[in-house]
Amino acid sequence: MIVIINGETREVTQGSTLYDVIQLLGVQERVMAAAVNMEIVKQDQWEKAVLRDQDRIELLDFVGGG
Repeated sequence: MIVIINGETREVTQGSTLYDVIQLLGVQERVMAAAVNMEIVKQDQWEKAVLRDQDRIELLDFVGGG
């Protein structure tokens, strides 16, 4: 199935969770917040958040600065 991650189209396995995608991308150490279709998904729900075809995923990390 196709999902859009931070604006980029990616193909993932049917039934993948948000956690699966974060693991696949290798960014689990950097992701501080995640949203699916503009709705924040709390980190303790990532493994339960099953994705659907054409979902839009935003993975955010926070950068310090002044």
